Amino acid sequence: MASFNQVILIGNLTRDVELRHTPSNQTVANIGLATNRQYQTKDGERREEVTFVDCEAWGRQAEVMAQYLSKGRPVMIQGRLKLDSWQDKDGGSRSKLKVVVENFQFLGSREGGGGAGDSSGGGGGNYQSAGAPSGGGYQGGGSQNSGAPSGVPSEGSGGGSHQAVEDSDIPF
Repeated sequence: MASFNQVILIGNLTRDVELRHTPSNQTVANIGLATNRQYQTKDGERREEVTFVDCEAWGRQAEVMAQYLSKGRPVMIQGRLKLDSWQDKDGGSRSKLKVVVENFQFLGSREGGGGAGDSSGGGGGNYQSAGAPSGGGYQGGGSQNSGAPSGVPSEGSGGGSHQAVEDSDIPF
């Protein structure tokens, strides 16, 4: 039986990107994302539901997100669900579902900060990952993303050399 694990979310960052490094010196970013859903009840009352999602990005992608995204900025994230499980200090089993970012796209404009009602124009660049570590190394191949703007590199397979991303290279 085949399986499929893909998530696409558009929302606003709930906090600044938290960048850290693993003991093996791989870069990882933790991102909080809020997505809104508006609906109408049977009584005709309009309501809004907010869902908070924890995401993580790896490698150069994590560095780019930390450099250009901050609290409140809108972003589109494409990734996969991952369940982390661990034992807490009292010996109880704990688990948490998160999204491992495989691609993301900047939304809104640099000056406007963006938001759900931001009319300053969409656009922005997109960035594709070569994959996130599972165990000791990278998995997945991630093809070259021909839709990426110049200066925001798409990582090919193998994690070779990376281009530096300059402010002037980002198209927003």
